[in-house]
Amino acid sequence: MQNATITFPIFGEAFALDPPRYFAIFGFNIHFYGLFLGLGFLLGAIYALRRSKDFGLTQDQVLNFFLFCVPMAVIVSRLYYIAFNIEPYLQDPIRIITGVRTGGLTIYGVVFGGLFGVWLCSRVMKQSLLDFIDLAAPALLIGQAIGRWGNFINRELFGRETTLPWRMGLTAGGETIYVHPTFLYEALWNTVGLILLHRYSKKPGRKFKGQLFTLYLGWYGLGRVWVEALRDPSQNMFLGPIPINMAIAIACVVGAVGVNYIVIKRQQKQEAA
Repeated sequence: MQNATITFPIFGEAFALDPPRYFAIFGFNIHFYGLFLGLGFLLGAIYALRRSKDFGLTQDQVLNFFLFCVPMAVIVSRLYYIAFNIEPYLQDPIRIITGVRTGGLTIYGVVFGGLFGVWLCSRVMKQSLLDFIDLAAPALLIGQAIGRWGNFINRELFGRETTLPWRMGLTAGGETIYVHPTFLYEALWNTVGLILLHRYSKKPGRKFKGQLFTLYLGWYGLGRVWVEALRDPSQNMFLGPIPINMAIAIACVVGAVGVNYIVIKRQQKQEAA
């Protein structure tokens, strides 16, 4: 479906989109997927730098964290994706590196790889891990909301077939299927989460250091569960009977709820004492 024409019947039959997946500069293909990821990262980084003082961090400290977490996020995300799609990379190993320009990254790989990079930075540079991951939580949602539009350009990660009014049509080879625009669902869900988390982060919002990051994991995980349920099985990576990303999302939701419950209850007991 990579070259399919995109339609949305809710906007009328004449509304059709056929955006190219890339353009060339001096013979080098620049993929819109990568541009959306880059734009999302840039805006998220600007947000983090502008709000650094609210979390007791300097802009130099934020940049130090980025220097550690960004490379680790890319590496772990790539390895995560390859681990569950190993066959084509065994046949063409060079795609492990070159394939990044056309996709092949996973958001949970980015999150966990970045988290490892942040932990490493906190150990080496003696900086506050919890303050930074709280600051990074809204920034991540900015990047994810924008990055999903790269999936739209690539005609990928769409949902199951549907007859709902806001369905998306994909036409290729004279055949049209109408599917859930799950990329749009996730982009909107992340945007709402960004607004809520940004407002909650204003003082005296945080109940404890690290809470914003747990709320991010819970919010995004909850959205990912229902989005994965709507996604076409051919677009998913499975580990057993359920998609691996759904399993991780459920674990994140349970973990986020559990951590908030335990920490806040402990604080209430200490205040009462």
